[in-house]
Amino acid sequence: MAQTKPKTSPKAIKFLFGGLAGMGATVFVQPLDLVKNRMQLSGQGTTAREYKTSFHALFSILRNEGVGGIYTGLSAGLLRQATYTTTRLGIYTILFEKMTSADGRPPNFLLKALIGMTAGATGAFVGTPAEVALIRMTADGRLPPDQRRGYRNVFNALARITKEEGVVTLWRGCIPTMARAVVVNAAQLASYSQSKQALLDSGYFNDDILCHFCASMISGLVTTAASMPVDIVKTRIQNMRMIDGKPEYKNGLEVLMRVVGKEGFFSLWKGFTPYYARLGPHTVLTFIFLEQMNRLYKSYVLDR
Repeated sequence: MAQTKPKTSPKAIKFLFGGLAGMGATVFVQPLDLVKNRMQLSGQGTTAREYKTSFHALFSILRNEGVGGIYTGLSAGLLRQATYTTTRLGIYTILFEKMTSADGRPPNFLLKALIGMTAGATGAFVGTPAEVALIRMTADGRLPPDQRRGYRNVFNALARITKEEGVVTLWRGCIPTMARAVVVNAAQLASYSQSKQALLDSGYFNDDILCHFCASMISGLVTTAASMPVDIVKTRIQNMRMIDGKPEYKNGLEVLMRVVGKEGFFSLWKGFTPYYARLGPHTVLTFIFLEQMNRLYKSYVLDR
């Protein structure tokens, strides 16, 4: 008797769950995103530091803006996950299936890396408007009241940016955003698989959630170090204002030169701690939420 092929979730459900899992994780790590963005924007053009450490930044935000202040920009963070994560997962799944051979053999590591980078860059392009809104909303609280943009939520931000600055502004910083996505995907793929293998080879770990968490945190360290200089370029460009009708920065290279020249070389890694602290837990939480949604879908839909 021929074996029946096990039921699997439709592609649309897989993409939906991927986006929802990313959004669920964002609810927990949004304060870290806020602290990272504030630190990257602090002391622009000077060696003076607005915040001494990530904890100083967090306590300053809590003191000046209240508990609700640490969740500023949450709507933009959720929209970014809904657009970026869903698109990235969709593109990755489609390309992975196309590159899988007829006998079911998956693509090799190099092809996986290329697929991951392509999916990441495409997702970043789609998610850039939400990213621009997020950067501006999280930056608002550090400005004097008369200079604040005062966006009520992500949709108000997108509507006002389009009306006041033109629709093209929604994709400001698109190139460094896509470049960061390529770097992040390449670094994550390589460092995660290497870290996991090294942990298993040590004899102290089994292939379980503890091993996956430790590998994620090691991978996060490598990924953070590699991607932060591109991330600070993206953040500064997306938050910049027009001065006498001219943009504050001409391009990403000028941002890098000015940061290194005026703030010091290591300022390229401003906000390292919250960025790193966000990356590992966000990945782990995303997978936990994804597994739970898949389990419930299987129990209540597929197995019925």
